Amino acid sequence: MLRVPDSPVGLSTASVYPQGTASAFEMAASLGYDGVELMVWTDPVSQDIDEVERLSERYSMPVLSVHAPCLLITQRVWSPDPWVRLTRSIEAAQRLGASTVVVHPPFRWQREYAKGFGRRIAALEEETGIVIAVENMYPWRAAGREVAAYAPHWDPALGPYSHITLDLSHAAVAGADSLAMAEAIGDRLSHVHMTDGTPSSRDEHLIPGRGNQPCAALLERLARQEWSGAVILEVTTRRARSVAEREADLDEALAFTRLNLATSVETAFAVGADGTTEKVVRPGAR
Repeated sequence: MLRVPDSPVGLSTASVYPQGTASAFEMAASLGYDGVELMVWTDPVSQDIDEVERLSERYSMPVLSVHAPCLLITQRVWSPDPWVRLTRSIEAAQRLGASTVVVHPPFRWQREYAKGFGRRIAALEEETGIVIAVENMYPWRAAGREVAAYAPHWDPALGPYSHITLDLSHAAVAGADSLAMAEAIGDRLSHVHMTDGTPSSRDEHLIPGRGNQPCAALLERLARQEWSGAVILEVTTRRARSVAEREADLDEALAFTRLNLATSVETAFAVGADGTTEKVVRPGAR
């Protein structure tokens, strides 16, 4: 007997690149995902919340989370001010019915943004009721040396944040073990970017099972804990030679996640004082 937690399994709209946001909604619906994570980036549709709302209704695909525009290529999406970009992401989440906004730690050169970042995040959560889950990143490397690109650190577990997103590809680039990171994060783990990677300097975002991160073990751990946060497939399919090949990759990613996001349980029967029997379910190791 298997126990499957209530965690929805969603597809990041970035996972269909170079196709766009509309294609992500269509593929998520056809493949059987539970919803999508909206990556707000250079795709104009991703920035148009009216259009995103229409796509969500058209394909009956809820928006589970919104990823704020934090990448180097999105530093001017919506606004050059990172607080404005984050605020608009929260407003988009409220409009779309999403419970979570994913955000990266500030870059070190964003000094005003980095100043009091943790306190401001906590205040925004309290004001809006939206979970703001700060995502783990990784040290940059140049000429064989590490460069501290994020403030105060690439690992949000070292910060004051109440909610954290764990990205397994980023863990791989950092040379970390995502299962160990999840244990260090503890109850603050609110959101997962399920993907894979290898200890290289490239952020690969591989299909789960194609790298060397403990993807299956992490999913099983979440299942044993009856974790209820969203698991989002944020993978790269840009090398797919056709739409059919991209869909096959995303289907494989979903199947891997659903298969491993479960834990076995032992079923026994206990006899009560009144002579009736009662089923007893005990979590067990897979």
